[in-house]
Amino acid sequence: MPFANFKVPEKTLTPKQKEEIVTRTTELYVEIYGERARDNTMVLVEEVADGGWGIGGNVLTLAMLGEVTPTDTGDA
Repeated sequence: MPFANFKVPEKTLTPKQKEEIVTRTTELYVEIYGERARDNTMVLVEEVADGGWGIGGNVLTLAMLGEVTPTDTGDA
């Protein structure tokens, strides 16, 4: 079973954007493995709490990066 795990900063994607990640990732696996992969592909989009991620040994926050969160952040 193909599996993809995306970890993204919390509240930076709308439900529609999460749906697009799932759909496009599934389509990519279908391109690679053929139609048999469609019903077995699992895509997990995990939201990491603000401050729960970093680069180069430094904890990053949305405020530090000047990120603006989407207005529609309901679950997909």
